[in-house]
Amino acid sequence: MPEPTKKDEMPNGQPEESVAPESVAPESNGAPLPLPEISLEVSPPPEAVAEGKEPVETVGDIPEPPEPEPLQAVVAQEQSPTENGSTQPQPGGVGVKEQAESDNSAVKEERPPRLDDDHEAAPTPSPTPQAEDANSVKKLSVDLPNDSVPVSAMGRKDSVWSLGEGQNLEELDKPIDTPPLSILLIEKPQSGTIPVGADISFVAKVECKDLLRKPTIKWFKGKWMDLASKTGKHLQLKETFDRFTKIHTFEMHIIKAKENYAGNYRCEVNYKDKFDSCSFDLEIKEAEQGSQNIDIRSAFKRSSEGQEDAGELDFSGLLKHREPKQQDDTPEVDVWEILKNARPDEYEKIAFMYGITDLRGLLRRMKKIPREEKKSEAFAKKLDPAYQADKGGKIRLVVDLADPTVDLKWYKNGQEIRPSPKYIFEHKGTQRIMVINNCSMNDDAAYSVAAGDEKCSTELFVKELPVKIVKGIEPVKTTVNERIELECEVSEEGAQVKWMKNGVEVPTGVRSRYRVKCEGTKHFLVIDDASREDTGTYSIMATGGTSEAHIQVDLKPLKIYQDLQDITVKLGEPIKMHCEIFPGNVPGRWYRNGQLIQPNDRINIIHRNKVHRLEVQTSSLHDAGDYTFVPEGYSQSLSAKIHIIDPPRVHLDSLNLPDNTMTIVAGNKLRLEIPITGEPAPRVVWMKGERVILESGHRVRAETYGDQTSLTIEVTEREDTGNYKIVLQNEAGEATASIKIKVVDIPDPPEAPLVPVVGGDWCSMTWEPPKYDGGSPILGYFIERKKKQSSRWMRLNFDLIKELLFEPKKMIEGVPYEVRIFAVNAIGVSKPSEPSKAFTPLAVTSEPTMLVVDDVTDTTVTVKWRPPETIGAAGLDGYLVEYCIEGTDDWVASNTELTEKTRHTITGLTPGTKILVRVKAINAAGASTPRTLQHSVMVKEVIEPPKIRVPRHLKQTYTRRVGEAVNLVVPFMGKPRPKVLWSKDGKPIEPTHVSIRNTDCDSIIFIRKAERSHSGKYEMTVQVENHVDTAIIDIQIVDLPGPPQCVTIEDVWGGNVALVWTPPKDNGNAPIIGYTIQKADKKTMEWFTCIEHYHRTCITITELVVGNEYFFRIYSENMCGLSETATQTKKSALILKEGLQVKTPEYNDHDFKEAPKFTQPLINTFAIAGYNATLNCSVRANPRPKVIWMKNKIIIVDDPRYRMFSNQGVCTLEIRKPSPYDGGLYTCKAINDLGEAHVECKLEVKGGFTFYELMQRGVPLNLIDKYMSEVKVVEQEK
Repeated sequence: MPEPTKKDEMPNGQPEESVAPESVAPESNGAPLPLPEISLEVSPPPEAVAEGKEPVETVGDIPEPPEPEPLQAVVAQEQSPTENGSTQPQPGGVGVKEQAESDNSAVKEERPPRLDDDHEAAPTPSPTPQAEDANSVKKLSVDLPNDSVPVSAMGRKDSVWSLGEGQNLEELDKPIDTPPLSILLIEKPQSGTIPVGADISFVAKVECKDLLRKPTIKWFKGKWMDLASKTGKHLQLKETFDRFTKIHTFEMHIIKAKENYAGNYRCEVNYKDKFDSCSFDLEIKEAEQGSQNIDIRSAFKRSSEGQEDAGELDFSGLLKHREPKQQDDTPEVDVWEILKNARPDEYEKIAFMYGITDLRGLLRRMKKIPREEKKSEAFAKKLDPAYQADKGGKIRLVVDLADPTVDLKWYKNGQEIRPSPKYIFEHKGTQRIMVINNCSMNDDAAYSVAAGDEKCSTELFVKELPVKIVKGIEPVKTTVNERIELECEVSEEGAQVKWMKNGVEVPTGVRSRYRVKCEGTKHFLVIDDASREDTGTYSIMATGGTSEAHIQVDLKPLKIYQDLQDITVKLGEPIKMHCEIFPGNVPGRWYRNGQLIQPNDRINIIHRNKVHRLEVQTSSLHDAGDYTFVPEGYSQSLSAKIHIIDPPRVHLDSLNLPDNTMTIVAGNKLRLEIPITGEPAPRVVWMKGERVILESGHRVRAETYGDQTSLTIEVTEREDTGNYKIVLQNEAGEATASIKIKVVDIPDPPEAPLVPVVGGDWCSMTWEPPKYDGGSPILGYFIERKKKQSSRWMRLNFDLIKELLFEPKKMIEGVPYEVRIFAVNAIGVSKPSEPSKAFTPLAVTSEPTMLVVDDVTDTTVTVKWRPPETIGAAGLDGYLVEYCIEGTDDWVASNTELTEKTRHTITGLTPGTKILVRVKAINAAGASTPRTLQHSVMVKEVIEPPKIRVPRHLKQTYTRRVGEAVNLVVPFMGKPRPKVLWSKDGKPIEPTHVSIRNTDCDSIIFIRKAERSHSGKYEMTVQVENHVDTAIIDIQIVDLPGPPQCVTIEDVWGGNVALVWTPPKDNGNAPIIGYTIQKADKKTMEWFTCIEHYHRTCITITELVVGNEYFFRIYSENMCGLSETATQTKKSALILKEGLQVKTPEYNDHDFKEAPKFTQPLINTFAIAGYNATLNCSVRANPRPKVIWMKNKIIIVDDPRYRMFSNQGVCTLEIRKPSPYDGGLYTCKAINDLGEAHVECKLEVKGGFTFYELMQRGVPLNLIDKYMSEVKVVEQEK
């Protein structure tokens, strides 16, 4: 910030300065007026003003005043509200602001803000105060250069006087709160100055030794702009943490700074209920302004959101968004002339009217334009721009009126002032005077006086006198735990002071060791319990000076009244050690073998006055060693030894063995480790019976090391079972213990099971327990079965069977099975038993179904039935028919031998008798349950009228193609056997054309090869005596239709051709259902289908290629398909380009005919049995050849194992799941009218399956036999 320039020196050494601010209120004619000189009365001046230097901080022996008050002169215009409703500082001078009522400019002395908690002043000039006479008057003259104020000074209350609205009277009377002292930040960001485009970093550090988590930090620009949302290419925030020093480092990097980045910044740190903040400034050196001959509307436009500079530190993005106005075609206007002739309160309106958004830059430019002050009509002499008064003094504000009769009103911060003892109004001629008595800091405000419609303003600055130190603090030298009290006396009561230690502010919170108190003009810093950390340089800072002194805190000399003593303790007994030293309030630390001892539930550390105790409730072996007590802060120490003894003991409880019995499976390795204790280490002996187990044993050995002994058996056997004894001896005594080892094994396999009963899909099996259970009870059995011809066993139960009986189920009838058993104990599963004898499940069939009476005569009864639903693996040998006379149970077999038919006639019956009939199904397993007629049958013949049962598909017209066979079965009923007659169209049927065969229940009409002459209506007549029944069957024999009769080209236009044709003469004895139209280019004569299933006899073919000549042909279609031939147009249709006639030269067609030639031969191939194999080759020929595949010179025809493909000359033969006999010589032969060609290759099939592999896969025996026989035939052929 530029400082006021010194003009001359007064005789008493005080500088005299003059202020010549620019006037910014324009006259209506725009003529410039001379700039008046503004004089300020200062009594007394607070300090000298440095000349043209940047703000610096005092270092060295000259202490920096905590509240420097440089005198600064600024020019202010009346306030003009911006879009966001806040007052924006203008860049035209030092703190420019717009006001709506007045055009006067004011000069004001600025007072920087109070020091923050971090006791760092804002970056404002801090000259050394000079003693002056209290009654002296000083005149200051300050030149305000145009556009010379740095951007960092714009809109900052710590560098210019306030630009906001005035406060209320109630707010002015409130006392100013003293900001809290710094409690978090140990290093704060420092202000800086950089040129445009340079980089700068700000660093803040927080010590976290007493914090449980990371504090929260926020960076602000101004009062409300949170920079966390502005990070990008120009702004970066970084955080680091040093684990050793417990310090958090927060950094803010500004990259390639711009002019609008300048201003006041703030850093805030929060942690739970603690808060700390720091303000700092960034000053950007501005580039020189160019000429004013620029387009004002384009020069003062900002970058909008979403462009390259969006997201930077620019406040314009927060302005209220306005819709862009429609540009009209009005002529260009001179905006500068409009601004020169306008009032300052109209600047904003004009700027937005003409699209100027950079109002700050506009006002800076306007500041350079000379202006004339408008002569006031109400005031002959206005208020001075600024006034200054000392705190407690009085000030007179004088205004001279041009018209003494005008009512006058005085205002303070916009509120009217009423007469009171503090505010006294005087009249002297045309002068109006307001006297303010007993000035206080609340009187520091903006004052204005209104005379009619005119108003003039000024500002009053109340200067607070610096607080001086009358009596400084004195150095102190003491010892620890003493009370320290530092006393200082200042020149004023209730003054704010700050206590420092080694340059860092002393914390005075609730939990702080430091206490601060004030008694009148005396200030005290009290430390109740001093420690060595309190040694340092302490200072007190006031606004008028500082005082410092050194405090030295030393330790008191150490005296030992009772030293530590060596102790011998039995294991488990308590340990008590104590010593007595002076001073008694000195803490200390206990060490065992150089390791720090921490108190816990077992160890207590007690300090009472001079006595220090170490108590161990229960001693252990680890407690033995060298103990040392070290008083804190002293180099001396006290030492002693503790020795612990213990008799030997065997700790079998740690093994958690029931009854001290160790069970192990035979064949496993046993390593039994038993903890032992004793001090000194005991001698260990293992014994089994009377035999001592040595450490050098091969399979069984005993070992002792450290605090445990072990018994190792490499491979356990049944003989290792027994009691083992352990004997321990040392100087303190002897101990013994015994442990039992039990070796268990899996049981022996049971004997082969027995299968006494076999069913259709089940059997019953029994067995005996194994002879040896392995030393553990049998828990159950597992059952497995398999087919006799298979080797794969299948487990039948997953839950153990505890009984000795089991019934396997879900077996296949007719397949022989074997079963076996496994015994299971707690150790495992035994080996399987021997398989049982093979058995085959068989079952009788179910009863026959649907037994009914088919015919009855005077001596016979005919019955029929259907086979049983379930036959089983034993098959069906035949049926047995039995009957009995109603009322008796004497069943008589009608057939002596089994009949395989499902129809039987019982003969030799007596007429008029009633009989019951039943049928049994017989197989190898026996006879099934009989099926009996529900009602008895009377042996007597009954006449039944004939009835033809025409099938549903014959009730409509029966249609067949020419050449197909016709076989119709028409059932009928009637008794006795009816007579059947057939006729066609009323005439008998010739047996040479149609074959007819009649039975007792149906009539069959058969035509081997149907012809169209066989079409017609056939009449069937069935007659029984006088009863007749007839039925008519319509047969239609159809064939392919003939081609259309005539196809002509009706018209050709553009790419379209109209075709017309007539239906075919022969429709194939079926209606025509559509037509298929094809086209062919005359050059290639390849036919392409244009449309299918077309119903009309005229069509327009579209999308034909210009320049081509087309022929067309048409197929007719009925239910049998397309006609064999097509009718082609005699003439061709030439598609010509419209408006252009091209004579197409005649060319001779090239002969593309070619004999077959293989371009890619067959390749010898190896195939894997069971996986598909393919043979590929390619052939070229015209016309298209006929492709024949051969194996071993034999043509492959209708073999489902082979599939042949031919696509675009690529011939493929696919062999499905080949077997070894599919190998051989394969030939592909291509034949057309011009010749033939062939290629050959060998195919070898590797793999195949053996009989054993097929059995494992579960293939039935009949398929295995067929496969093996085929393999043998192939081998013989080879």
